[in-house]
Amino acid sequence: MLKLRSSPASPFGRKVKIAAKLLGVFERIEVVATSTTEPDDPIRALNPLGKIPALELGDGATLFDSRVIVEYLDHLAGGGRVIPAEPEERFAALRLQALCDGLCDAALLQVYEFRMRAEGERSQNWLDLQAGKVTRTLAALEASPPPVGQGIGEIALACALGYLDLRFEGRWRDEHPRLVTWLDAFAAATPAYAETAPH
Repeated sequence: MLKLRSSPASPFGRKVKIAAKLLGVFERIEVVATSTTEPDDPIRALNPLGKIPALELGDGATLFDSRVIVEYLDHLAGGGRVIPAEPEERFAALRLQALCDGLCDAALLQVYEFRMRAEGERSQNWLDLQAGKVTRTLAALEASPPPVGQGIGEIALACALGYLDLRFEGRWRDEHPRLVTWLDAFAAATPAYAETAPH
């Protein structure tokens, strides 16, 4: 049995769970609730970075981060499923994944700035820098949304938008109607999106 160390709110953990469901390997995975801020949580021994998600394999090895884990799960399922094998499609999917993972990183850094620093210690310049990354990425995706599919790029985009809904009250929706339509279509075609929603 594989063990996925994650938390319900993690967009990167959600990406892995959706991919696992689409690949038909989710039943082989035990999801273990993990806290990256608790010094005694095993995640720090499993991943020296103390980050989630992390996947414990049967042989005692641990894989991280989400991109590596999804690559491994795709391999388990025969390859070329959520990560295309053909170079042109593959690198387009990986590029979209990188863009959407970067969006999540910038959103997370804003959340951590508020969560980890007292009000007088927060850097508005840092918050503005991260917010700018989110704004530019959303504008680029709104101008040219990808086709609705179930590859790793689309999964990453759905998880990024879901995280903005969770932590930023869905404020992105008012100015990005094409992305709202895209996410609705992805969710309708992919039951795993609702099944992995934070609770």
